Amino acid sequence: MQVLDGKALATTIKGEMREEVDQIRLSGGNIPHLAAVLIGDNPASESYVRSKVRSCEEVGFHSTLIRRGTEITQSEVLEIVEQLNNDPDIDGFIVQLPLPKHIDEDAVNLAIDPRKDVDGFTPVNVGRMTLGLPSFLPATPNGILTMLDRYGIETSGKEVVVLGRSNIVGTPMTILLSRKGSPGNATVTMCHSRTQDLKFHTRRADILVAAIGIPEMVTADMVKDGVVIVDVGINRVEDDSRKRGYRLCGDVDYKSLESKASAMTPVPGGVGPMTVVSLLMNTLKASKRK
Repeated sequence: MQVLDGKALATTIKGEMREEVDQIRLSGGNIPHLAAVLIGDNPASESYVRSKVRSCEEVGFHSTLIRRGTEITQSEVLEIVEQLNNDPDIDGFIVQLPLPKHIDEDAVNLAIDPRKDVDGFTPVNVGRMTLGLPSFLPATPNGILTMLDRYGIETSGKEVVVLGRSNIVGTPMTILLSRKGSPGNATVTMCHSRTQDLKFHTRRADILVAAIGIPEMVTADMVKDGVVIVDVGINRVEDDSRKRGYRLCGDVDYKSLESKASAMTPVPGGVGPMTVVSLLMNTLKASKRK
């Protein structure tokens, strides 16, 4: 089985980006600048934002981290967004999700200038993606496409099953893999919590993208031999044998699938690092447009 090592690939791509940024610096061009807004103290969000800031340093980007406590009001969040929209030094920014329950995530998302929406979540970018027009693609789906392309995984004419229908991963993944292009030109089935006879669909998959948020839900009896598996899940499961008291796992049972899959992403070290790289790619694109 081929391990689709997102961590190693991300390191390679960041090296390529570092060389490009060095050339921009030598020519006196605009150094990309990414800002992140982090509200509260969610451990997963903290870890993800730290990874983004560290990656910016590795490729030579400028980065800004704006931290606020959970007591922040919605109007104050919208004010921060407006300031970033109007700051000429900021090429792109993200507002890290999830937000505290009293903050309307849709309102915040709608307030972001699409030209700086390097997460690819605003309606303008989602609409342009759907029509196949130039846009900022959502970070995780774009990272998966990049991984499939770099590892030479053929998608044209293949049966792809996507587990999950979120606006962040599942829905854009079905659009991107089914449209004309490479990777793309696949026949895509989206499955979710209301899907009848899930195994019927998953057993037909040449490529399975699991983004359903249920630890190790996909087992060996649910797939055919030779399947390519992209595991988007990152779940914390209690494990008394571990020093930390828990272990991280994906949405697929990795051990039982090693003997059946032809290629598979590990968790951690698979899709996660590619999501961060995709965010940097979008920021570089935003900087070039400016």
